[in-house]
Amino acid sequence: MTEQTTRPNPHRDDEDDHPDVVVSVGTDHHAFDRLVRWIDDYARRHPDLSILVQYGHGSAPERASGVPFLPGDELTEAMRHARVVVAHGGPGTITQARSAGRMPIVVARDPELEEHVDDHQLLFVERMEGAGRIRGCSTAQQLHTFIDKALASPEDFRVAPETDGGAERAALRAGELIDLVTDGATTEPVTPTAVVDDTWPEVTVVVPTRGRPELLRRTLRAVAEQDYPGRVTTIVVFDNDRPDPSLALDEGERRVEVMTNTQTPGLAGARNTGVLAAVTDLVAFCDDDDTWLPDKLRAQVEIMRSEPGTDMVCCGIRVVYDKVESERVLDRTSVSFGDLLGSRLTELHPSTFLIRRSAMVDGCGAVSEEIPGSYAEDYELLLRLARRGPIRNIPEAGVRVLWHRKSFFAERWQTISTALRWLLRRYPEFRLVPRGYARITGQIAFAEASAGRRGRALRWIGTTLRARPAEGRAYLAFLVICGVPPGWILRILHLRGKGV
Repeated sequence: MTEQTTRPNPHRDDEDDHPDVVVSVGTDHHAFDRLVRWIDDYARRHPDLSILVQYGHGSAPERASGVPFLPGDELTEAMRHARVVVAHGGPGTITQARSAGRMPIVVARDPELEEHVDDHQLLFVERMEGAGRIRGCSTAQQLHTFIDKALASPEDFRVAPETDGGAERAALRAGELIDLVTDGATTEPVTPTAVVDDTWPEVTVVVPTRGRPELLRRTLRAVAEQDYPGRVTTIVVFDNDRPDPSLALDEGERRVEVMTNTQTPGLAGARNTGVLAAVTDLVAFCDDDDTWLPDKLRAQVEIMRSEPGTDMVCCGIRVVYDKVESERVLDRTSVSFGDLLGSRLTELHPSTFLIRRSAMVDGCGAVSEEIPGSYAEDYELLLRLARRGPIRNIPEAGVRVLWHRKSFFAERWQTISTALRWLLRRYPEFRLVPRGYARITGQIAFAEASAGRRGRALRWIGTTLRARPAEGRAYLAFLVICGVPPGWILRILHLRGKGV
């Protein structure tokens, strides 16, 4: 990457012309294109601002001015004169910004997006934010909001360099912190040493798994590191796969049990195996390729404690696909059966489910093992639980959901079509809600078209348009019939955090 590939940088031609916003991704050999893309989006909406991005080994910005690297003294000088400083989660860059008198807005590099070799920036930024030394953010919306605040109230984003005791001392403190958060870090689940508060109910987390050992260990680690005062037992259920006994933890307050699926093979049977083995009233689900954010469980259990009549609590998600992260949060606190007939509400992802075990075992029943291939078993469970009473929702993201080609239902078109037709037969109420009925028939049309069954796809397209002419899935299915690859369509949708 050379400077000749970038847009001209007008801010370096005139010593008195300094950029309003300075962004630094550091010198790590991994690209940090996500941050550059977020800044470009902000630059498009604010053409009056001058923005300089030091973008390192990644792609140059399209709208903001960019330079791959800057000498340290030039970058410090630019930070000192900037109205806003945005940085990656490197201790050196954060210290540099504070030594320039700026409270940096920080976005940590994420190893899941191949932005770093490990998660030490995520841990470091979390602790620095807790100490009030940075403004941390993890979504484009948060970043843009912080930049707006810094421009509107610059005094809130200024620090006195002398209070840090100089750059050298700040760097030493940063090094101590980074040693603290990375000391002994492994891919194994960890057991926190915090004292458990027995007034908080114990929770059982059911994690079905098959053939994803590395992702599974990351999932277990996120559960173990929950900021939750009570005990947590995780039951890992291996479905059509050899169990790994090394995952089991019998001591501490974050226990892990390992077992095989004793019910119907598939996702539904694996979930039920864990639910039936649980001895706690509260049961949570988490897929083996997803990770909980630290305060997810505490926030949900707080609702369960204060609302004894609530059977289920969900929350929002952050969808990660092909190095792009999108936030999906449902802007409501209660969801009814009618709401779910009208829309799947994909924000209510199974990895966000916290359920009273009695509501399933002694109430509406366990996860349906009749659904072909276990496809949409989570949605069907939502429908049954919503019939008992409204489902509570926390309108904040609590889970990072990884979408990838190894997902259980990726391109299993026949299974998807069969399962959705089963759902329509089981819930005739869909015909009373044209929008919801057309959504499902449109999904069936897309699946049939993707499977190459043109005649069936055309019939389902017709059914969809008769129910709701504006249903976009019918037109997507028609594009597939005309030769557009379904994978291309799915990729465009997934990059926006959406699906068919």
